[in-house]
Amino acid sequence: MIDIARVAGVSPMTVSRAFKSEGSVSETTRAAILQAAEDLGYVFDSTASNLRSQRSDFVAVTIPSLNNANFADTVGGLSEGLKARQLQILLGYTNYDILEEERLIEQLLRRRPGAIVVTGGRHTPRARRLLENAGIPVIETWDLPEAPIGHVVGFSNAAAVRGMVDHFVRQGLTRIAFIGGDADRDTRGSDRRAGFVAAMQAQGLAVDRLIAAGPPPISMREGATAMGRLIDTMPDTQAVICVSDLSAFGALTECQRRGLAVPGRYSIAGFGDYDIAAVAVPSLTTINPFSRAIGTKAAALILDVLDGRQDGPALLPITPELLIRESSR
Repeated sequence: MIDIARVAGVSPMTVSRAFKSEGSVSETTRAAILQAAEDLGYVFDSTASNLRSQRSDFVAVTIPSLNNANFADTVGGLSEGLKARQLQILLGYTNYDILEEERLIEQLLRRRPGAIVVTGGRHTPRARRLLENAGIPVIETWDLPEAPIGHVVGFSNAAAVRGMVDHFVRQGLTRIAFIGGDADRDTRGSDRRAGFVAAMQAQGLAVDRLIAAGPPPISMREGATAMGRLIDTMPDTQAVICVSDLSAFGALTECQRRGLAVPGRYSIAGFGDYDIAAVAVPSLTTINPFSRAIGTKAAALILDVLDGRQDGPALLPITPELLIRESSR
């Protein structure tokens, strides 16, 4: 600011007032100051201002995966919703590890964010304590936790998969398998598997076709490998529900390599409504979780809380949509 004041021929205090758009600075003087800042490549340091106001200009966010289109859409919706208030996102990557999530939450909270958005509703006891005592809005997403910490924007992963099972049973398919990942790491994938098990049991069907595909995130290759094991060990399977569209696409390609018709010999479904599900041949039956809407709703909720329009914890449910496509017809 001293450098800008010297170039503009004003005092450092006038520079400060110009950046705050105070009326005591004329438009001519403000224009000269802003031009000097532009010429010098000056970037306003908001740290001291944030300390004085006790308000931050960023929101902390944790996501399990950087290359997952669903989480990218959620972050995109969140970023777009916060843009009008010039709130930025500080992103933490947990790699589906709740211990890493705990470490990141502590690191992010040290930077005093205006709010924190976490993916999922299951955390370590210490991470939960950190969030409960953070003194800022906490939004849990992509889940419907039994004991929310603060606000929730999400859905029941188990209920979503139950609807998929019911769809297959209505088609007369009873020998249904589930391809998923490491249940200890991917809590949402674990919930989907639990929903599969509950739905099969409710229909009076055997739950003996649970195929583990490795640690999350499950890739197309791992989906193909898991489908190969299923075909080799339980060839009488009629339908397969995969934990994600990527693993479902891998399962589809394994069937095509072996000359097994989809649909016909097998029906296959995924989860997430990725672009690849719509363009695959055949197109993949899937579940649309409205991932971008999760981010948009979370952003609107943050602004409501910060502006005092939201009193008390909010629960904003998302209703996933079953998209029946060619792979299960």
